[in-house]
Amino acid sequence: MAQMRRIATEEAFLIPEILEAAAPLVDRTSDPDLRMYKMHIDGGPFGRKLLDLDDERIAIMDEHGIAMQVLALASPGVQVFDADTGTALAAIANDRLAEAVARHPDRFAGLAAVAPQDPEGAAREIERAATRLGLRGVIINSHTHGEYLDLPKFRPLLEAAAAHRMPIYLHPRAPSPQMRSVFDVGLELAIWGYQVETSLHAMRLIIGGVFDALPDLHVILGHGGEGLPFWLDRVDTRYGAGVIKRNRLERRPSEYFLDNFTITTSGLNWSPALKFCLEVLGADRMMFAVDYPFEDTGFMVDRMDKAAISDEDRATIYHRTAERIFRLHA
Repeated sequence: MAQMRRIATEEAFLIPEILEAAAPLVDRTSDPDLRMYKMHIDGGPFGRKLLDLDDERIAIMDEHGIAMQVLALASPGVQVFDADTGTALAAIANDRLAEAVARHPDRFAGLAAVAPQDPEGAAREIERAATRLGLRGVIINSHTHGEYLDLPKFRPLLEAAAAHRMPIYLHPRAPSPQMRSVFDVGLELAIWGYQVETSLHAMRLIIGGVFDALPDLHVILGHGGEGLPFWLDRVDTRYGAGVIKRNRLERRPSEYFLDNFTITTSGLNWSPALKFCLEVLGADRMMFAVDYPFEDTGFMVDRMDKAAISDEDRATIYHRTAERIFRLHA
């Protein structure tokens, strides 16, 4: 295992400007996403590590044999701000990310932040990130002000991602405002709300016919695919039974998942889940991730190293899929 290349594909960072912009908002809202920013502003356990794009981060990577991190702006990114603020902050974050990649080209790759609340501006930022900054994909933290990417208003953003071969990492955030009240017993965040919210978003993309219109669009889901691999057969049978009358797709829902999605193991490098996903998806639709700094790097590497899977599959999950999806040098 010591010689196996490990690429971690859902690794978070922040910039001070976002925390500064969030500071006036955090004390006058009950938004659970903004509570995350408040924790970082107040000196919580992750703030320092999120802001570091050099020494401490690389030292932890070296300690646990991580060859490369694919970096993305921490949730909820810029999606809690108004359109102008979000667009401006996304550009700053992407410039900083590109600078970090340039400093450490063998250790970092990056996903561009965008502000979906300005779909045309987001499309332009995707083009800039792909053609000028050398970033390898896009990070979007599920809903934006309670709206989802299957809505027609967001099509320019999706078209730009498909045209520039920029996979969209659909990352979790707390459930949308119209759903939030039923999670208020402490289930809003990663314990349950994140996966419910993000799997719903992915299903909206599939059932909404987005991949019939944009067959080259690629989406990445973390945390073992947010539970969707387990449900693919059930979704197909209920769809085939005519439960959904409004949208008729060209193929079964599971076929879009198998062709247009890749999953990562962020926070879920658990042998039973890995084996199930391998059976359903195959190793070439799976990528290793830690979810740094929110998960412990050593623990996640140890789990993947000891998982009851073949070394061939382990190597594909650890680095080969990421090299292909993000167009990284082997």
